[in-house]
Amino acid sequence: MARRASSSAHPAWMLIAAALVIAALAGGYFLFGRTSDPYRTYTALPVSDYLQNSNSLRGNVYKLDATVGQSLQWSPTVGRLFSVEVHGDMLPVLVPPSFNSVNIEKGQRFFFLIKVEDHGILTAQDVKKS
Repeated sequence: MARRASSSAHPAWMLIAAALVIAALAGGYFLFGRTSDPYRTYTALPVSDYLQNSNSLRGNVYKLDATVGQSLQWSPTVGRLFSVEVHGDMLPVLVPPSFNSVNIEKGQRFFFLIKVEDHGILTAQDVKKS
């Protein structure tokens, strides 16, 4: 009489499958954990260059990952002026009225897509909460 084959999986195959699942999860975490920056294709603002000579950066668009310090000024036609902290340096960022629906408060981290305007004014073109 012929013997029937065992229907249970070999323990080595189970370990290999578990290792592959763990590797896939770790790879996904590594990939998506690093891509949380919505402006990753833009160059970060060179803060030291901006502080030395902001006119040399005029007309360029940069990304800025900053913590809001305080609200400095508000105008219904021009927008809101905030001081933001980037690596210990304080910078002014003008947020136009088109972003009045975004609740920006002291201590919050934001990603800003900024353009260096005339006279070195940093104007937000897009704002996303970090």
